[in-house]
Amino acid sequence: MKQVLALGLLALAAAAPASAQTFGSVNLRAGFTPDPYRTTITSGGNIQASSYFSNCTGWVADNVDYRITYQAGSFDLTISANSNADTTLLVRAPNGQFYCDDDSGAGLNPALTIRNPQSGTYSVWVGSYRQGEFARATLSISELGLQ
Repeated sequence: MKQVLALGLLALAAAAPASAQTFGSVNLRAGFTPDPYRTTITSGGNIQASSYFSNCTGWVADNVDYRITYQAGSFDLTISANSNADTTLLVRAPNGQFYCDDDSGAGLNPALTIRNPQSGTYSVWVGSYRQGEFARATLSISELGLQ
C-alpha cells in the first residue's frame, strides 16, 4: 500500500514538540502563489518510521522537518518530496491523523494528496528509505496536484 492513513497515533506527536521544526515553516492560504510552494530540506533521521506507523517505511528525524499552517479552501492539498535518493514522507494533519507514503511520486519519490484538507498546522517529516542516509530533497506543497 503506497499511502497509509493512521488514526490516533500519539507516539510521534510526543517525540516532536509543537514548537520544534528543523527546516522552518510557512503560512499558506487557499489559492496561494507560487503553486507549488517549494523549499529545500535534508531527509532522514534516527527514528524508524515503522516503529510509529505500521506499513510506513524509512527513517525520520525526531523533530518535525517542516510545518505548514494552511487556511483551507475548496482545493485538495498535495505534499511531495523530490530527491536523487529514495525518500519517504510522513504528515500529521491538524486533526491528528497521520499520512505516510513511499513511492507514489515519480521514481522513488513520495507524494500524497489530502482530500478536503482542514485548516490548521500540518507537520511534515521527509525520511530516507535507508538508515543513515541523509539526502538533499525539495519539499513541495500544491493545490494543483503533483507538480
